[in-house]
Amino acid sequence: MPELPEVETVKESLKCRLVGRKIKNVNILWDNIIAYPSKEEFIKDINDKIIIDIKRRGKFLLFDLDDYYLLSHLRMEGKYFFKNHDDEINKHEHVIFDLGNDEELRYMDTRKFGKMYLIKKEDIDKIGPLKDLGLEPWDDNLNSEYLINKYKNKRLPIKTVLLDQSIIVGIGNIYADEILFLSKINPLKKCNLLNKEECEKIIKYTREVLENAIKMGGSTIRTYSSVDGVHGLFQNELLVHGKDKGTCPDCNNKIEKIRIGGRGTYYCPKCQK
Repeated sequence: MPELPEVETVKESLKCRLVGRKIKNVNILWDNIIAYPSKEEFIKDINDKIIIDIKRRGKFLLFDLDDYYLLSHLRMEGKYFFKNHDDEINKHEHVIFDLGNDEELRYMDTRKFGKMYLIKKEDIDKIGPLKDLGLEPWDDNLNSEYLINKYKNKRLPIKTVLLDQSIIVGIGNIYADEILFLSKINPLKKCNLLNKEECEKIIKYTREVLENAIKMGGSTIRTYSSVDGVHGLFQNELLVHGKDKGTCPDCNNKIEKIRIGGRGTYYCPKCQK
């Protein structure tokens, strides 16, 4: 699943080609991609809107369209491609934006899990998924006191809680494993038992890991790629995730794989006691 670095990479790739363009029309071939409003309202409201900017909030792409935001969540396998109007429509291309000059932006999603929301700017903090999101990793309010307060009443493993988008946004399964390894925290440790120093390490390495991943275009794992099939390189830098056939880069102990909350989790039992 695309995580924050991958979504940031997609955002930058789209931004350089879309800002200033007008959406002439939209063709929706799979209605369930549109989460809000109705398909009919979506088509009516988005027509002739100018793309002013493209932003990111957590794992959401935000297309700034005059007085609306178009929110796009890629979920498992969502991708964007630029195509010519006459190009054959792939069976997995579900939303097609007509940009004029015979060019189209097509949303492709093999598993059809992605979602789009078209919300008036004045309602963005009242309607839709953004209102429930936590802090961005680089928010000045993200500090050890904030995390301790969020964690104090939770007895869940820290690996599970790192994936909770209502606390810190953008961390997914791959990067959670890397953050915990660098922090030397066992992924099974209950988050309410973390001390100030451990919370500070989580913040430090969350920022470090995500920044490095963004610089390398994200991680290309299985079916994920960026716009027009561009692949990231950070998967080549992973220390523990997916390394259960290898050894720890710090102590040479065998990396183990367990399941926490249904998610495959990789860690070093010696370094992360």
